[in-house]
Amino acid sequence: MSPSTAAGVAGLLAILGIATIWSAGVMLWALWTTDALKSIGMVIPVVSFLLVLRAWRSLGWEMDGTWWGFALLLVTAIVVKLREQTIMVLVLSPEWNLYIPPPSLVAFAYGVGLVLLFGGRRLFRAALFPLILLLFVNPVPHLFNVYVDLPLQRASAHVARGFAMALGQPLSPDKLRLMFTPEFGMFIAPGCNGIRGAVTMGLIALVAGYLYRFRWRAHALVVLGAILLGYVFNFVRLCVLVLYYLLALKIPWLQDQAENADYLIGAALFFVAVYLLYVVIQRLGSKPGEEPQGVLRLPRVSDEAPVGSGFYLRAAAFSVLVAVMMVGVVRGLTAPGPSAELRADETAMGQFPQTVGKYTLARRWNENLLTGALLFHWAEYAPEDGGTHIAIGVSPVLGSHDTLVCHSARGEDPIWHGQETFGTAGDGAINFSASFFNDGATQYMEATTLCNGKNCGEYSTAPGHIGIVYSKPHPETLLSQSPARPIPILLKAETIDTTLPPDVARGQLKNDLTSFLSAVSLESLTRPYRR
Repeated sequence: MSPSTAAGVAGLLAILGIATIWSAGVMLWALWTTDALKSIGMVIPVVSFLLVLRAWRSLGWEMDGTWWGFALLLVTAIVVKLREQTIMVLVLSPEWNLYIPPPSLVAFAYGVGLVLLFGGRRLFRAALFPLILLLFVNPVPHLFNVYVDLPLQRASAHVARGFAMALGQPLSPDKLRLMFTPEFGMFIAPGCNGIRGAVTMGLIALVAGYLYRFRWRAHALVVLGAILLGYVFNFVRLCVLVLYYLLALKIPWLQDQAENADYLIGAALFFVAVYLLYVVIQRLGSKPGEEPQGVLRLPRVSDEAPVGSGFYLRAAAFSVLVAVMMVGVVRGLTAPGPSAELRADETAMGQFPQTVGKYTLARRWNENLLTGALLFHWAEYAPEDGGTHIAIGVSPVLGSHDTLVCHSARGEDPIWHGQETFGTAGDGAINFSASFFNDGATQYMEATTLCNGKNCGEYSTAPGHIGIVYSKPHPETLLSQSPARPIPILLKAETIDTTLPPDVARGQLKNDLTSFLSAVSLESLTRPYRR
């Protein structure tokens, strides 16, 4: 087998090997397809793959792989498999929580493992930039949203409002909603703040600077300039859109085309910005009398020397790993069960007992995404004495999941977070990760746990401002997704008395949860979803 053919086989195995990190890939795909701000991340793996091949070709498809690459791939696959069955969240601050391992780190480890396995250390050094690029598969982390995204939204609205008022157009007092008439206007949403364009421009400059071999200072300045250019052109876009709205006041039929006009204006300005960036890169990447140092200038390589037997052994070992993991992926995708039923009817209510001790079922409902996908089945129970109602949610589709991350994404920070142990009927004492919130209208306590088969438990440790939320996997769940897949359970108790001191309110709500859980069997609650 010639080196180029062997490289083709390695590339094919790399694509099939995504089965070893399948759940991380699914998480990234959901991130890219549901968050427009992060959608540019789906281009990163493709660009990284092509740049690695480019670097490999420059080395003559050198096959000097090492078994350390296989060891890294094996460890990555095991960690991802554990992550499917457990919760592991690093709590750095109320606004910043990290799932362990983060998908970007999984992608980086996978890329490094493949490069070491087939190409070796020289290829690793030559392809270091494309590998580091994999860390940007999530181009805009949540912390960036909190501290940059929202302030930029307000800045964008301020610029658009100021431009409209400078032209003599009166507007409504809402700072983010620019109403030119009572029924005709625009809302400056987070997507209007230019982050998508700026991130895209920055990534283009980052890759272009690598291809043209900029010095690090010039590279940094070009990337920074590209990001700023994206922001500046977004402000221009908003001002042009204001002009369009003023024109539409005089030509009413244009009002129905405002959304399409926004897309057209934004696309045209983005292409102008990309062209300006291209001109700058061309100027910096070439010198008088020299040809640009672009991607097309690659050394010729020879494919005559065949590869050694070590390549076949390493490829065979990785193929076995891929085959084993792919069986689990196929089984999870094709296995019948409640997931298929839930996809068929997202409106079906959850199965809850009519009575739980002294509590009676008051109502049931589902929590769904805007797309219709089910998140939680919910039930609310009322005590006989008319005390605090308890809401309990069961998610047969989420898998390992921690609600603290969801609260942080919505800007809801807990007043208190820690570990609680509640006694249950038939299951014994179960560990819960609990949080206490005050949203101004209510004070409420949430307790969440994860059930793997008959074993339930979720743990949290929060020394100071940094802590970990985790659950323990059941050994039987590590080799299969069904029937003992992880099912999250969430309980919530609240009081409308916001004058109570937080410690007093938390103590009362904890007692209410203790009373309710003493009559609940979590195993029986999750049993209907394990058929």
